[in-house]
Amino acid sequence: MQPPIRIPKSALRVLQVLTHRGPLPPRVISKEANVPLRTVTFALDRLVNIDLCEKVPNLGDMRRTLYIVNQEKARVVFTSYGMVVR
Repeated sequence: MQPPIRIPKSALRVLQVLTHRGPLPPRVISKEANVPLRTVTFALDRLVNIDLCEKVPNLGDMRRTLYIVNQEKARVVFTSYGMVVR
């Protein structure tokens, strides 16, 4: 059995916003999660590194990268934190 994935609270909040509203660019995530942009950027880097999120091109504006959640892995994380996924 694999150990639970541990992530900071800010990254968990970013993951929640992306799960319910994604895909989104970092600036919108920052506003939706009420978390500073610098913290969102750090959280997204961490989430991408552990394959919970991935960058996808924004075909509407190629300057603004979008982030999308790996729903299956996110469900495992939320379950390990005792959170309900809708």
